[in-house]
Amino acid sequence: MNSLDLAKLPHETRVVVAMSGGVDSSVVAGLLKRQGYDVVGITLQLYDHGAATHRKGACCAGQDIHDARRVAERLGIPHYVLDYEDRFRDAVIDRFAESYLAGETPIPCVECNRSIKFRDLLATARDLDADCLATGHYVASRALPGEGGRRALYRALDPARDQSYFLYATTQDQLDFLRFPLGELPKDETRRLARELELVVSEKPDSQDICFVPQGRYADVIARLRPDAARPGEIVDLDGQALGRHEGIIHYTVGQRRGLRVASPEPLYVVRLEPDTARVVVGPRTALATHRIRLTDVNWLGAPGPVSDMAVAVRVRSTREPRLARLDYDPATGAAEIVLAVPEDGVSPGQACAIYADETPRGRVLGGGTIRRIDAASAGAARAA
Repeated sequence: MNSLDLAKLPHETRVVVAMSGGVDSSVVAGLLKRQGYDVVGITLQLYDHGAATHRKGACCAGQDIHDARRVAERLGIPHYVLDYEDRFRDAVIDRFAESYLAGETPIPCVECNRSIKFRDLLATARDLDADCLATGHYVASRALPGEGGRRALYRALDPARDQSYFLYATTQDQLDFLRFPLGELPKDETRRLARELELVVSEKPDSQDICFVPQGRYADVIARLRPDAARPGEIVDLDGQALGRHEGIIHYTVGQRRGLRVASPEPLYVVRLEPDTARVVVGPRTALATHRIRLTDVNWLGAPGPVSDMAVAVRVRSTREPRLARLDYDPATGAAEIVLAVPEDGVSPGQACAIYADETPRGRVLGGGTIRRIDAASAGAARAA
């Protein structure tokens, strides 16, 4: 077996590398080239090629495409740019807008990985007779002993960079074809390797925002995509008492405190959004505590499949550590219910819930789903739900 767990010599192994133009994917291409693999770089042009050319922190557009091309030239590998703007708009941007209008808080990176990078790009890699597709994600995959090449997904070595939360929707077939060479490296080592390989992006800042949402201004993007989206309505407390007015629920997310512009003797937070009535429901922080979560679109990577009252750990936001929970799964509907051992604050419909075998730093990813309903733990929130 070579370093990619394939029974070939490196020079006989073709690897397509998804090159975003950032330091991480560039280092992956450089490392594999140095190890003697037949490397082909592919960059996806996903959105707004012209307007994003000079914007810092962008991804998969403008300057990033140029940087990926320069890295490929430095490494001496073939490099192709594929125009996926229409696919990205349909599968990611439009769904993002629809989810926001429904009062949800979507995670577009999950859908991008599911629908674009790990489906369409993976198919392109196979069309190029590649043996695998490698990316710069910080997540680990390992071959399962005695499973005929079947692989499992694990949290990355560097907990500050771990991206397993965004990859729970990877299917088993995709996972068996994918490789993540940075899963066992800390970020500072990646930077060091970039300098050692003399890559032009070695000091390039990491992208912070969602690629098509400049400076995190979600409402601006929604208003542009859906000009009629800003429907005014009431801001109400848990008992339905009107406290003020707003200019559209697209300006609010669950857990938000700032920008409510209502008078109250205690801090108020957005508890939930009601798109049908255009109401923003606010309450004390205790009303944010969530005990039970309903999931749809569940993807499962564990073996055996999910069972009733299964002990797991879950992550309801990318910035939080996995927390202990119990899982119940309905095979008839494909829905799942998570019961948290300790209530979580600020859980919102539309977000992702990644499921792990345990809460350890290198825990195995069992799958996950989209949060569709939350049941509050506090008496006040439960009264209003």
